[in-house]
Amino acid sequence: MGTENGMLLAGLDGVDWAGLSHAYGSAEDVPGQIRALCGDDESVREKAFDGLFNNIFHQGSRYQASPVAVPFLARIAVAGPPTARENTMWLLTRLAVDWYDEHRLTTGIDTVAWRAAASECSPQRMLLWYDEQLAAETDERQRRQLRDIRDWVAAGNSPDARWTALCSYDAVLAELPGLLTLFDHGDPRPRTRIAYLTAWFPEAAPTTLPRLLALAEREHEPVAAATALVAVGLVGGPAHAVRVAPYLDSADRLVRWAAATALARIASGSRAGLESALVDRAVAELTAAAAGPAPASCTDYNSGDFHGHIERTLRTLASGTP
Repeated sequence: MGTENGMLLAGLDGVDWAGLSHAYGSAEDVPGQIRALCGDDESVREKAFDGLFNNIFHQGSRYQASPVAVPFLARIAVAGPPTARENTMWLLTRLAVDWYDEHRLTTGIDTVAWRAAASECSPQRMLLWYDEQLAAETDERQRRQLRDIRDWVAAGNSPDARWTALCSYDAVLAELPGLLTLFDHGDPRPRTRIAYLTAWFPEAAPTTLPRLLALAEREHEPVAAATALVAVGLVGGPAHAVRVAPYLDSADRLVRWAAATALARIASGSRAGLESALVDRAVAELTAAAAGPAPASCTDYNSGDFHGHIERTLRTLASGTP
């Protein structure tokens, strides 16, 4: 292993991976998969990525090993082999926000509500519940089953997916400061990936919004610029509408769509609201975009479904709900 890879993977072998679980049991294979992401063989890297993806993000679920893998993945995303960075950023985004959450929401992630719900099913609270059940249970067979689950919860687990997902989300949030360097990457693909990732972290908005707006201003690649603009709409507010509005006059229809989408989101989520003329312009742009074909290249929002995203955005604007 080279010195550079050694720095990327520092501490990897110090983790008790065998004592952690993933979708298929013990996570003892995770360090080998992470190490393979830094290798020279592209086919080996792809195989390792597929295996790691299925292990720590299986059909939207996250596991004990998921947040523990995040710091290593973040290092690879910033300084790993160029061909590994894009896939790694994709995995980091999915560990933070799963497909279902991203697909159904056009108004951003409500982390306040998420944290409140997750706290109700934290391991500490669940442990108290299982202790109460054990104290009341007289059937020995049921007691054995309860004890097994109680011991698993005592080890820091929760049977509620909201808790395990939040643990991964917070792990990615902790790595966000280092990942923000990708906004200045020379390749538009990492710039697009970091813009997309930051769209799901409203708690980091004071830091990320200036970078998103700066990227949209200087970006020549339409997908990257559009991704940044939609992200501004997801984590920003009325004060940012004045910076987004000029993009309604862009020569690129994907960028115009992104500006209209961002403004519609700001309007739907703002108590103060925006000027009706500006909202009308955004709706007109979205309506025109809906009548035409999808651009040759679209953003990742709404699983890349351009027209479906327009429908969701207009419905949200009309109802005020996601």
